[in-house]
Amino acid sequence: MIKEQKYHLYHIPGKKIGITRNLNKRVTMQQGYASDEYEVLLTSDDIDLISAMELELQKSYGYKVDRQSYKNLIKSNTMNINATEQTSTFPCPLNKLKGQLMDNLDLSWYTSLGEFKITSEVVPWIVQNAKESMYNKNRCYIYNKAFYEAFLNPKHNPKEECINNNTGCERFDLIRAWAKERGIYERGDSKTQYLKLMEEAGELAQALLKRDEPEIIDAIGDIVVVLTNLAAIEGLTIEGCIDSAYSEISNRKGKMINGTFVKEQL
Repeated sequence: MIKEQKYHLYHIPGKKIGITRNLNKRVTMQQGYASDEYEVLLTSDDIDLISAMELELQKSYGYKVDRQSYKNLIKSNTMNINATEQTSTFPCPLNKLKGQLMDNLDLSWYTSLGEFKITSEVVPWIVQNAKESMYNKNRCYIYNKAFYEAFLNPKHNPKEECINNNTGCERFDLIRAWAKERGIYERGDSKTQYLKLMEEAGELAQALLKRDEPEIIDAIGDIVVVLTNLAAIEGLTIEGCIDSAYSEISNRKGKMINGTFVKEQL
């Protein structure tokens, strides 16, 4: 017996009206709204009805109206991802990509670089790096090599024996492996990591005032861990962020004033 697919038409007051097959993943996990911050206007297994209702209500509430109806974006319960030698193409426009990915967590496909899989960890990276197809505005794509380097290359994803032995691994790789094992990338988000960063910065301030060297070391280390995880959640690497910052300051000139380096004004 085939289980009927239920579609939920939801309303975030003052923000938007949309459709999802999973309210928790789409509205709470992805968009950050608790259950008391949105309302479900309609639940139905009739995709034609609910698609028409979405467009009609978007108009009547004065929200931005989707360029394409939901039913035309959803052809089945999973995305039909087209992989070529260079790219993986998703059958939806950029403005719908994040929702489609969240609705299809654990979906995998094969490329010349191996098996790719949609997880909460990779969604921010895909959304940030996807490009609109020049041939069809309702399709977008990522470069397979870039995805591989970000998530599959052993250089950036240490093997289990490396983690256990603590040898041959970069410190940031070990931090990411630790965070991944504990679900920080899957269930955490940038906002919580930022709050954690502020908490650790406060502890560092207290340690500095007390001149407590062990606590200073611990606080600085904790801040590096949080920044590493924050970068990963945003689809970046801490190494890349450091390299970018260094490229900006490497040739910077200035002088020390009252204990602070002040850059030379051009």
